[in-house]
Amino acid sequence: MRSVFITGTDTEVGKTRCSAALLHWCAQQGWRSAGFKPVAAGLDADGVNEDVQMLRAAGSLPLTSAEVGPLQFQAACAPHIAAALEGQVIDMATLVQQAQALAERADVLVVEGVGGFCVPLGPDVDTADLAVALGYPVILVVGLRLGCISHALLTAEAIRARGLPLLGWIANTVDPQMAHLQANIDTLRVEFQRRHHAPCLGVVPRLADASPRAAAAYLDFVALHEIFSA
Repeated sequence: MRSVFITGTDTEVGKTRCSAALLHWCAQQGWRSAGFKPVAAGLDADGVNEDVQMLRAAGSLPLTSAEVGPLQFQAACAPHIAAALEGQVIDMATLVQQAQALAERADVLVVEGVGGFCVPLGPDVDTADLAVALGYPVILVVGLRLGCISHALLTAEAIRARGLPLLGWIANTVDPQMAHLQANIDTLRVEFQRRHHAPCLGVVPRLADASPRAAAAYLDFVALHEIFSA
């Protein structure tokens, strides 16, 4: 049906949480949903990357950890640094092939980037290049905290400058004590619509239950149906 690329205004803004929520929602529609994290940095004591495992569990297509996250590095740092520490090179062409193969098996493929939109993967390639090579439309996760308006609008401009469609954006509450939280959301709604005709696809609050099911309840089901049925 559709493949999408999820990026964020920065690292630790809730990309995985929102990607998993989207996968859960797609599964609830009866669609074969699959998550794909091309590059993941940071393994726990058991050699597990939490982002990869969350995406794997949220999708409805049975996949191995390696299928969801083909490149999982030990160090929790920028991916090109993590790869260098292990003497590896991130091959973008291989990642694109793996994503395309997975997309052929799924109704919906949710590809989650790493960090923000323009994160180096090597000396001459970054995550924006990967998004372009995939060619999937983009959903932007905006971390709601001080400075988010500028970060969001600059990222949206970078996405459009690369020639990629911006399907919409999801607000994820990073700082629940953020001053004028609702006013910031209102401004983002107006500016995204005015500049990019990009709808808000959900506003996820800070939740004690961090499960994909809990977060999915705050997505805009009507807007999502319009996107995935187009």
